[in-house]
Amino acid sequence: MLIAAGVTLAQIQRAGLLDPVDARILVAHALGLSRVQLITQADRALSADEARRVENLVARRLQGEPIAYIVGEREFFGLPFEVMPDVLIPRPETELLVELALQRLPPDGSLLDMGTGSGAIAVALAHERPDATVSALDASAGALAVARRNAERNGVQVEFLQSDWYAAVGDRRFGLIVSNPPYIVAGDSHLSQGDLRFEPASALTDHADGLSALRIIIAGAPVHLQPGGWLLLEHGYDQAAAVRELLNGQGFSDVQSWRDLAGIERASGGFMPV
Repeated sequence: MLIAAGVTLAQIQRAGLLDPVDARILVAHALGLSRVQLITQADRALSADEARRVENLVARRLQGEPIAYIVGEREFFGLPFEVMPDVLIPRPETELLVELALQRLPPDGSLLDMGTGSGAIAVALAHERPDATVSALDASAGALAVARRNAERNGVQVEFLQSDWYAAVGDRRFGLIVSNPPYIVAGDSHLSQGDLRFEPASALTDHADGLSALRIIIAGAPVHLQPGGWLLLEHGYDQAAAVRELLNGQGFSDVQSWRDLAGIERASGGFMPV
């Protein structure tokens, strides 16, 4: 037994079974305690039932299951998001895409988030810019159900569409299109490591060269962007040059890439000339 009745919260966090931050999050979730309560009740002994609840969560983490899926939540751009195995876990580097979009979205503008997953990008943008008309699409009904709940939870209005990329958009045009599509190359070793083992493969890889979804989005964007509208894309650490070439090939202007906090070229984009 990993966790026995009678053990204290302090002893669990010192036991070394998990990273201390992971241990704090799991214990707090299992017992319904805040961070302050974890500190003030550090010497409280766990009952048998509490010990079993903590042990179950610790065992799942030791098997590699992501913390976000265990507790069912991850923060993104300062907002809480429900996450489950139907959607990718929102990551800090994707906040760069939100920041770039906020800088380029005109007043009362319209935007489309393609492959929305948990809705993190669309909901964050709608929260920061309540004047904007925000639409988001995904091919997965399960992902859209999660995204709708996240929009409601964070009190924002987002139009959600079930669509294979532009299929359900018709002839609509937007002031900005943003996407964090599947871009990991098929067979990449990272897909069988860490948290990625538990996340939906279809949201991670295009099962090809990593650029097929990016090609579709870039090729279709000119007829779905308003003149002067921006297309912003997240991509892999080594794909910036290829994405810039695709953007230039479709007639985008001011094509450039931006680096994340780790110094990696994580996003690229350009605008449609007026």
